[in-house]
Amino acid sequence: MAGDPMREDVTWTYLTAPQIADELAHCGLSVCTDTVRKLLDQYGFHRRQAEKTKTKDEVPQRNEQFENIARLKRQYLDSANPIISMDVKKKEFLGELFRDGRAYATGPNAVFDHDFPSYADGKLIPHGLYDLKRNVGHITLGLSHDTSQFACDSFRGWWRRHGARAYPRATSILMLCDGGGSNNCRHSIFKEDLQCLASSIGVSLRVAHYPPYCSKYNPIEHRLFPHVTRAWSGLIFRALDIVTAGLRRVSTRTGLKLTYAVLTKVYALGRTASQGFLDACPIQFDQLLPTWNYTALSNR
Repeated sequence: MAGDPMREDVTWTYLTAPQIADELAHCGLSVCTDTVRKLLDQYGFHRRQAEKTKTKDEVPQRNEQFENIARLKRQYLDSANPIISMDVKKKEFLGELFRDGRAYATGPNAVFDHDFPSYADGKLIPHGLYDLKRNVGHITLGLSHDTSQFACDSFRGWWRRHGARAYPRATSILMLCDGGGSNNCRHSIFKEDLQCLASSIGVSLRVAHYPPYCSKYNPIEHRLFPHVTRAWSGLIFRALDIVTAGLRRVSTRTGLKLTYAVLTKVYALGRTASQGFLDACPIQFDQLLPTWNYTALSNR
């Protein structure tokens, strides 16, 4: 509520310090704005931004899954196998469209006055992978649709170019991902594409999904994506080479490195799992929370 900050039931106010001083003046109390600011500080009033910490629903067995993920991470940390956090960053558009941030320029950086998707020259789907053990990220820029096949192709490309070389003795990969989107834990098509991926790279894929409304705990969300956002800040994505030039700037003082690739393949929407896959059911589900935990075996 807004009002007198001296009242105990007031926890926030939209009034500025000069406005509060004016309100007090109307009540016959003359106070300068500096005094108002000191009083606000004294009573614990500070400029704050809304925090996304509330969840709409309580997810049953949420804590049990977090404990399971922690256990799996400890198990893989002591092995020759990688731990990969996977997610898709916010989609972007190519073209003369506004983007947040500032960059040095010799003159105005003019873009369209409206951000209609029809004005774009194309769209970008940044599929991300983060290697927890090596502190290395990978972004695959898709130019089509965010599908399970695209997610698996992105992973396959990373593994063949980088992952297999970094983990030559790997027999299993722990994949940490959200429960929705292209890697939806309830979609059979993701599991079929995942099984094809495991068979093609010859390494089993151990999947653990974060519970609903818990995507912010996925490591990639705070260890990679914020640095990509900062590297892209102020860039107008007029061409693909501007996007990739921004990715080449991604690094941190703690040693984060980034590789990237562009995937031009066109992906179809609306695919469903084949009847043969559903009948064979080759996915190995855990006894503990099988909806969120399962393995695609390599069969090698």
